[in-house]
Amino acid sequence: MRFHKRLLKSSFFLKFLAHVASAYIRFVYYTSCWNHIDRHIPEAYWKQDKPFICVFWHNRVLMNVYGWNREKPFNMLISKHADGKFIAQIMDNFNIKTVEGSKSKGGLQALRNLLNVLKKGECIGITPDGPRGPRFRVSDGVIKIAQLSGCDIIPGAYSVKRRKVLKSWDRFVLALPFTKGYFVWGEPLSVPPKAAPEEIEKLKEKVQSILCETSDKADALCGHKPLT
Repeated sequence: MRFHKRLLKSSFFLKFLAHVASAYIRFVYYTSCWNHIDRHIPEAYWKQDKPFICVFWHNRVLMNVYGWNREKPFNMLISKHADGKFIAQIMDNFNIKTVEGSKSKGGLQALRNLLNVLKKGECIGITPDGPRGPRFRVSDGVIKIAQLSGCDIIPGAYSVKRRKVLKSWDRFVLALPFTKGYFVWGEPLSVPPKAAPEEIEKLKEKVQSILCETSDKADALCGHKPLT
């Protein structure tokens, strides 16, 4: 057990694992057929160089690197835990920048960094139920960032016909190669700068609802029932 923990803390080992994971992601993508649904929604922002906050559930991280316009800068919020550092290594292999922080560690500094990124005109990505759940529940953070920045929230999701749903807390969707997949975008949502607390709570529920609908739509296109 001690050796296992030391291994996970090894930057060399994490980097090696990240290269293996990145190679797997590329393998799945290039051996499969992909479709983009409602991509016109983010494209309207990309064409105007208008930053927005992309949200997707923690269990849909794997293939989302290919749902993005690779010509546009993208910054992803990751946790300071070991799994966050691992994800950061993978994102680096796809030229996606990361910002460290979570509700419990470095949250305030992460908030400042994300607001600075949006101010520069670059988009950010957040898993609003990460890093440890509860699953499919939107935290306050994404609403606060939208309120302070004035940027819209746009949900995104992907699904594939051939997959393995892991028994992890987030029910991680592991895409399998030689499949057919869909990247799906949802309708944008804005947060008023002076929204009252009760309105904030309703907006959280709205983001949660739209994000679930977007993920369920992707699953339905692949012949799967919604993940609860």
